[in-house]
Amino acid sequence: MAIADSTSRQPRGAAGPGPHYKWIALSNTTLGVLMVMINQSIVLIALPDIFRGINLDPLDPSNTSYLLWMLMGFMVVTAVLVVTFGRLGDMFGRVRMYNMGFAAFTVCSIMLSVTWMHGSAGAMWLIAWRVLQGIGGALLFANSTAILTDAFPPKQRGTALGINSIAAIAGSFLGLILGGVLAPVDWKMIFLVSVPFGVFGTIWAYLKLHDTGVRRRARMDWWGNITFAVGLISVLVGITYGIQPYGSSTMGWANPWVLAALIGGVLVLGVFVVIEQRVAEPLFRLSLFRLRAFTAGNIASLLTALGRGGLQFMLIIWLQGIWLPLHGYNFEKTPLWAGIYMIPLTVGFLLSAPLSGYLSDRVGPRYFTVGGALLTAVSFLALMGLPTDFDYWVFALLILVNGLGSGLFASPNRAEIMNAVPAESRGVGAGMTATFQNSSMVLSIGIFFSLMVAGLSHTLPHTMQTGLVQQGVPAGEATQLSQLPPIAVLFAAFLGYNPFQQLLGGHLAGLPDGGRTLTSKEYFPHLISGPFHKGLVIAFWFAVAACVVAAVASLLTARLDRRPGRRPVEPLGGEPAAVSGEATGIDELVVPGDTLPRKYGSTATPARSDDHGS
Repeated sequence: MAIADSTSRQPRGAAGPGPHYKWIALSNTTLGVLMVMINQSIVLIALPDIFRGINLDPLDPSNTSYLLWMLMGFMVVTAVLVVTFGRLGDMFGRVRMYNMGFAAFTVCSIMLSVTWMHGSAGAMWLIAWRVLQGIGGALLFANSTAILTDAFPPKQRGTALGINSIAAIAGSFLGLILGGVLAPVDWKMIFLVSVPFGVFGTIWAYLKLHDTGVRRRARMDWWGNITFAVGLISVLVGITYGIQPYGSSTMGWANPWVLAALIGGVLVLGVFVVIEQRVAEPLFRLSLFRLRAFTAGNIASLLTALGRGGLQFMLIIWLQGIWLPLHGYNFEKTPLWAGIYMIPLTVGFLLSAPLSGYLSDRVGPRYFTVGGALLTAVSFLALMGLPTDFDYWVFALLILVNGLGSGLFASPNRAEIMNAVPAESRGVGAGMTATFQNSSMVLSIGIFFSLMVAGLSHTLPHTMQTGLVQQGVPAGEATQLSQLPPIAVLFAAFLGYNPFQQLLGGHLAGLPDGGRTLTSKEYFPHLISGPFHKGLVIAFWFAVAACVVAAVASLLTARLDRRPGRRPVEPLGGEPAAVSGEATGIDELVVPGDTLPRKYGSTATPARSDDHGS
């Protein structure tokens, strides 16, 4: 039998952490998770200022990979490492790993803000430190909720973890607003802003947080960790390069290296599955997929996350590249106003998420998971019907509805997933769910950009060629410019660039009006608005389909048995997604042959698998 490690770090000068320790743990871990999520999305809206700041040409095809890795490097690392770091926290101390994450994240923020290089060298500097920052983020994600689970008693645990979970998702929206406000002032401030909070949080965590939970001696599943990391990284890298042009193709899905990365990654993940079925202490507990609520809930969570991640990209391109310039905003100011105009999306989520968590404890989660997914789908359908140059109040109402739908779905879905998991598997189950969640952003980038490029490639070349000829550009040169890869045009809109000013260069003076029309704020957005809307409709149809399937999956989650003597359903939010590590707050004794760990002196009967909806 394995006995809990008695060497866990104890509070300084006291037998216990004190009555107020739980609130210290809640405030510190919420600060950490909020900071990571804000930094994950703040770059998304600040990219125009970053590219201008390091003098990088977004229309150069060789620079496309820099843009993608600035966005995705952080996400890829976090997705791959969160489960491993959660396991290390269980073995060596969650607070110790959490402290390391806070410190590493802060140091990387400082290094990102002191960038002095330009061009490709500056881009590589930023990408390298963003990847390292992702390691700090994974350490924070993997252990923050486990620390809270240790600190709070069961009756208050749902409230604490619900607050932490809401802060995590809200941070992805708030980062858009902060990026829009800070980047026009100085793009380095988007990294520097987290440094004071990081320094404070690191010191505060070191002095005040304590490992109060059980530390288990366990054998690390090295082969499982290695094959999982190699396989997932390979797939995500393949997706990253698949949306870039290859040869004469508008995308790179036929690139042999992309195919090798995707196929090879899937094969390695297949080896990972075989390994996990044979090791005594696997990284992933694949038997959890026999639980219908766990499997269906994770499918629903992944699909709604794909739609939510893609929505952010589409709205930013729509606002920064088209709507704001058409309404007279300078390209330098579009990130700020894009962040401001997306506030209703954040408000909708913050209004509905706490309410759905509270109410679903009383009437059950399925009304909210199904209803939230369907409401989100309806909002995507309505957004398709908007003209490219919309009335803002209609746009604001629709993204408010989208935020309301996402908030209604989020907390009940997570609680439903974790309530289906046996007690001894909560850490593994939460880590698996975290991997799906963190991978969804990378997948959404690949899917939505691919669908947008597919839509643009059918109409954009003819539209550009016709529009340029009408402005006096020679037919041969107009035809050449119209062959600009759709992904480059999309990135130009995303980054707030007018490509004609750069591409025509000295030829502008020979045009009838000296090129003033072509280089105006309105011409390029007006020219691409029609093709963009066609691509937008294709991408949003995918989001609608994803949300509808998520609603169906939510219907398939089985109701847990609430009869006396069966394992009770825990309070909503008891184990949100982006975490790893089970904890009960007291020592446990693991007896070979038992399905669940027994508390000292407990006579509890292990829950059967059919109690969890299998």
